[in-house]
Amino acid sequence: MPPTLDIVIVNWNSGDQLRRCLESFESASNDRVALNRVVVVDNASSDRSTEGLGRIPIPLTIIRNHTNRGFAAACNQGAAESTSDYLLFLNPDTRLMADSLGGPIGFMEDPAHATVGICGIQLINDSGGISPTCNRFPTPGRLIAMTFGLQHLFPKRFPRLQMVDWDHCQTRAVDQVMGAFFLIRGSLFRQLSGFDERFFVYWEEVDLSLRAKNLGAFSYFLSDYHAYHRGQGTIKGVFPVAFFYLLRSRTLYSFKHFGWLWGLTLLLMTLFVEPFSRSIETAVRASKKDALEVLRAYSYLWRSLPRLTDAKEFHP
Repeated sequence: MPPTLDIVIVNWNSGDQLRRCLESFESASNDRVALNRVVVVDNASSDRSTEGLGRIPIPLTIIRNHTNRGFAAACNQGAAESTSDYLLFLNPDTRLMADSLGGPIGFMEDPAHATVGICGIQLINDSGGISPTCNRFPTPGRLIAMTFGLQHLFPKRFPRLQMVDWDHCQTRAVDQVMGAFFLIRGSLFRQLSGFDERFFVYWEEVDLSLRAKNLGAFSYFLSDYHAYHRGQGTIKGVFPVAFFYLLRSRTLYSFKHFGWLWGLTLLLMTLFVEPFSRSIETAVRASKKDALEVLRAYSYLWRSLPRLTDAKEFHP
């Protein structure tokens, strides 16, 4: 029997992208994998993007939440009843290709790759180029450098977390692969109790990948297999809110994995240093209007401080 797979897609106002994503499953070769379930978890979308999907010939289940529960919680919700060998967390702004499923699962089925717990594949953008989708694990030093914008001033000395300095044309072990196409062994996901739901959105896959590595399960990027990814498919128009959640998740990660001293240090740097360095960099690179949007995100972070410093929220 081929290995079994469940696919979980979290949807929030993705428009027609969700339909195109699901329709692309027919082009993916399934001769090396048995697709058990496709679960779409809709986080209170208002754009009717989940209507009329039942006609697509896939084993589809749609879960409709009355409120936006966040990405991590919705992923766990979609995977809650899974007993499959593999789980694929897939963004609605992706489309599968012929080798998207069978290729990476075949790689993980090889006994030589028994310690590989998580895989990502090459994601192709609108222009036909390869999107950088692998990241380095954050460290206190890397995050402090980020608050000063040193990755822009001295990129060789302070490389970005996202591995934009690598062409993504070779298969290799990496710290973490992007959550847009996040293939994980089902047993590993269950052993880790899924994503940490305190991460509303962003950094939940970083946290999961680090916890997996601590168990001896590593992440791999596979350059031989491909999928399409538009990128930022549902956050356009809500940038300040999305960036606030990124800052919030980064702060949570710091408290959780680096301890209170480093967490507090990085929070203070985020509040008092980074708004200026980031807004100046954005004004030079983009526009003054974009810089104001960045400052608005930091204002949201300031207003959320009572919750951010709640010990119940940021315990290890």
